[in-house]
Amino acid sequence: MLPHARLRLHAVVDTPLRLPDYAGSTLRGAFGGALRRIACMTHVPTCTGCPLLRTCPYAVVFESAPPAEGHSLQKFSEVPRPYVIEPPAWGAREWQPGETLEFNMVLLGRAIEQAPLIVLAWQRALAQGIGPSDGRAQLLRVTQGCATCEHRVFDASDRTIQAPQLESVPPCNPPTTTTLHFHTPLRLQANGHALGAERVNARRLILALARRISLLAEFHGHGAPGFDFAALAKDAEALTETRNLSWRDWSRRSSRQQQTMSLGGLVGEWTLNGDLSRIWPFLQFGQTTHVGKEAVFGLGGYRVSVPVSN
Repeated sequence: MLPHARLRLHAVVDTPLRLPDYAGSTLRGAFGGALRRIACMTHVPTCTGCPLLRTCPYAVVFESAPPAEGHSLQKFSEVPRPYVIEPPAWGAREWQPGETLEFNMVLLGRAIEQAPLIVLAWQRALAQGIGPSDGRAQLLRVTQGCATCEHRVFDASDRTIQAPQLESVPPCNPPTTTTLHFHTPLRLQANGHALGAERVNARRLILALARRISLLAEFHGHGAPGFDFAALAKDAEALTETRNLSWRDWSRRSSRQQQTMSLGGLVGEWTLNGDLSRIWPFLQFGQTTHVGKEAVFGLGGYRVSVPVSN
C-alpha cells in the first residue's frame, strides 16, 4: 500500500538512562530536537512561515501541516507524520552503563529517503541525553529483518549508512476470523474525546485505519489511493465482534503546550468474524502504521493472529 521500512536501533548505554512507563513521546521529543538542530538552515523559532518549509528535511519528516481546505476527508486536523516510533515494552525502567537499549522506528513513504539524516539524528539524540535523567548512549547499529536475514543500515564500527530495504506485507488469503492484540493504547476518538471499550466498534476501527493509510499514501506516497470507504464501512458493520479491552492510563508532558496531557487508551484483544476479504489488507498493514490518535508515538500498536483452521 505504501513503501515502508521498520528499522531496529541498537544502542549501548553510557550513563544511567531512565525511561517512563511508555517512552514513545520521550524518544520522539529527543529525536525531533536533534533532527531540527541538524537540518534547520534558517534557525527561525517555528517552521510556520519559513521560506524553506517545503524542502526542509526536518519539516518533511517531523512537522505536520493542516489539511487543505475542501479535502474529501474532513475528519482530521493535520497531515499524519511519515513515521512511527515503537519504544521498548511498557514499564518504567532504568538502563545501566553497558546495557543495550533497543527500539524500532518505522519509516513510511518519502521519509525513507531521509534515512541517513534520521540515523544521524538518533546518534546525536542518544549521545546528548534522553529521558528525565538525561541518560546517554552510543548508537551501535541500525538493522532490518531478523537475525538470520539481517540487513544492516548503519554500523558504528565503520560509520557506513546503507539505504533501507523496502518491505512488503506478506500475501495471505483473507481469513474469516482474526484477533487483533493491542499492546499499546488505542485511541479512537469522537468529538475530540477518546472512546472507551463500550463505544468502539469494527466500523470505527476500520474507517480510522483506512483514513490513516489513505492520508499517508496521499501526502507521503504516490497519491491518494481512492479507497471505497462506503464499501469498507458496510463490510465492517456486517462483522460480528468480541472485545476484551481495558483502559490503560498514560500521560505525557507537552513542552510545546506546557501542560500534562492524558493520553490513555484501550489494550487487549479484539476478535472480528465474517467476510474480511476487503478489510484484511488494511488490518495487515495497520500492524506497520498503527491506528488511532498519537500513532506517531507508537500508540494503537497491534498484531493480528488467525486460528489455525483458517
